[in-house]
Amino acid sequence: MAEYVADSAQTMAGARDEYYKVNGFAADGGASADWVDFKLGPIPMPFPNTPSRKRAVRYHDLHHALTGYATDIVGEFEISGWEIGSGCADHVAAWQLNLSGMMGGLLVAPRRTFAAFVRGRRSKNLYRAAYDDALLGRTVGDLRRELGLDAPPPRATAGDVGWFALAALAGLLIGLVLLALIVPFAVVLNVAALFRRR
Repeated sequence: MAEYVADSAQTMAGARDEYYKVNGFAADGGASADWVDFKLGPIPMPFPNTPSRKRAVRYHDLHHALTGYATDIVGEFEISGWEIGSGCADHVAAWQLNLSGMMGGLLVAPRRTFAAFVRGRRSKNLYRAAYDDALLGRTVGDLRRELGLDAPPPRATAGDVGWFALAALAGLLIGLVLLALIVPFAVVLNVAALFRRR
């Protein structure tokens, strides 16, 4: 997956569409798909694209365009940390996926994930905004300024460390539950796919 940093003069709709194109996503970003594949190394881990996830992923994709975090595994861990740091409002799927993603980031790229979390604590995100034409018509640069994303990287405080530790613990618990639910299902689907190919 490619790193994509939206141009400040672009509208959010244009940045979103370009982000989809650069990353090889469907024109709707996969919102109409019934299933989503997350790869754990080389193993696809399919999970249902629930209405809660579909609602949250629209904002998540805009956040990628605004923050510049890539869609590779480390970039997803970073944006998980940033979204947890800035808060996911009433988006339950975002809390679940980002907390477990942040925990993965702690294992794979701890410094980058923590830096993104601290950046999130000093900025805002779009989860509380209406997803409408008014939002999508705004420019990337305007929103970056409004959300505090144009500020230099912040220094961490003891409070940041404490909140990060609590979020990591919650992420560990949620991640273990999700893995316990998804792994057996993924094994069955992958074995079935092998038999279909024969």
